[in-house]
Amino acid sequence: MKEVTKVRTLKEGRYVVIDEEPCVIISITTSKPGKHGAAKARIEGIGVFDSQKRTAIQPVTAKFYVPVIERKSGQVLSLSGDTAQIMDLEDYSTIEIEIPVELKGKGRIEPGKEISFLHYEGKYKIDIK
Repeated sequence: MKEVTKVRTLKEGRYVVIDEEPCVIISITTSKPGKHGAAKARIEGIGVFDSQKRTAIQPVTAKFYVPVIERKSGQVLSLSGDTAQIMDLEDYSTIEIEIPVELKGKGRIEPGKEISFLHYEGKYKIDIK
């Protein structure tokens, strides 16, 4: 699910869709309006699910998509290799999510523990801070 907003209302740390991928905005720079055009904004973001850096350049008055990313909680049912089977605590459905490299082998993800995860259009990511 996406919402539409103007580029001028975006702020660092918020989410935005760049190249059909939800990203966290790391910087926004704007230029002055020129003789033949409106002011432009350069938006740099890092993908939420794939950690790739993306850039978009748009007029300040243009409309941009903002993703509605859900933060859910779930219980770890089992671990197998690099994936964790997690049961959503709202609707009791089970999903398999890949365990991030920085969380492997640290005892933070164990069967029976409650964790939080992000969900957006069929994509999932474990989000432990």
